[in-house]
Amino acid sequence: MLVLDNIHSAYGKIEALKGISLEVNEGEIVTLIGANGAGKSTTLMTICGVNRVKQGTISFKGERIDSLPPHVIVRKGISQAPEGRRIFPRLTVIENLEMGAFVRTDAEAIGKDIEYVFGLFPILRERRQQLGGTLSGGEQQMLAIARALMARPKLLLLDEPSLGLAPIVVAKIFEAIKGLNRQGATIFLVEQNARMALKLAHRGYVLETGRITMNDTAAALLNSRRVQEAYLGA
Repeated sequence: MLVLDNIHSAYGKIEALKGISLEVNEGEIVTLIGANGAGKSTTLMTICGVNRVKQGTISFKGERIDSLPPHVIVRKGISQAPEGRRIFPRLTVIENLEMGAFVRTDAEAIGKDIEYVFGLFPILRERRQQLGGTLSGGEQQMLAIARALMARPKLLLLDEPSLGLAPIVVAKIFEAIKGLNRQGATIFLVEQNARMALKLAHRGYVLETGRITMNDTAAALLNSRRVQEAYLGA
């Protein structure tokens, strides 16, 4: 579904991605793990068109997208719940969800999808008229994922969904991600909690200072001594 081939991306003169290649197949959960500053969020922002590709190609469902603007990429079927959630704090939960559907024109189906995400995250139904900025961190993360789903993505990008959350909330969010995948969602997950990510994913990549240094099944990476020592505290 998604293929990155020799992608280079930079912030000014600082090269953040140094020729990474990876792929995500339909129906998979694929995770990208690595330390802070390795380039994980840059990878997602480059896929979304926010960061421009300096070299290499990105293809989605057989079509090159690396020269397209972000809103067109969303229309193609890629949506992201970004690091730090980035919800609209002065809009209500319902308004945030409606913003997630801004590229859609099927008004009747949008209402049904709001009900669908309320089923995934029931607390959002209770908070539907509450301003996004007044939600707890866990509720904001649920809202960020729900907002991304409102675009009806074929590929869902999740950036650090566990960041700064209590373990019980993280467990709920990861269970929701697993449920989405069971229903057929394809997910590319960037996550600093390597253990949880590898337990959830089918396959994984390790990113170190802008380069992919390992890739394998998630189970194999979880049992790798190198990964255990670098990322799992072993």
